Amino acid sequence: MSTVTGLFNDKESAERAYQYALDTGYGSNDIDVIMSKETRERHYGEHTTLETEVSNKSAEGAAIGGAVGATVGAIAAAVAAAGTVLVLPGLGLVVAGPLAAGIAGAGAGGVSAGLVGALIGWAIPEDTLKEYETGLKNGGIVIGVKSKSDLDRDKLAHDWNTNNGVHVHSKL
Repeated sequence: MSTVTGLFNDKESAERAYQYALDTGYGSNDIDVIMSKETRERHYGEHTTLETEVSNKSAEGAAIGGAVGATVGAIAAAVAAAGTVLVLPGLGLVVAGPLAAGIAGAGAGGVSAGLVGALIGWAIPEDTLKEYETGLKNGGIVIGVKSKSDLDRDKLAHDWNTNNGVHVHSKL
């Protein structure tokens, strides 16, 4: 399997990329979404999904938050369906998709290492990771998909590149 990731600097581009992944046959539980907490609140409202908040104070590593509100766009609807959304207070990030489930399993002590390890596991070059970090701080949204085939990888990368994806990376 190959991983395709991309940074999208606006909500509309991220929505199109997410929708293309859905149209290509991936479900919400196959697609990772990372954004800052501020970006989530600005574009999707403060409480659009069931979320798990990971806190450094939590002995168990996670506490369940509330579900309220209507969904807005493909990402919000899919995140609501995914069931696991992590709010990482120390990092100021919101993570949804299979990456969130993996980090949740690591508990509070492994949050930073879990996120960094997962991103390294995506085989993203260090300079691209730095661009993603800067983009997230500036309101961007990172989307990642483990493709089922080389053809899917190529189709996703091509679509994301032609639809305002920045630093689209596909591991060969």
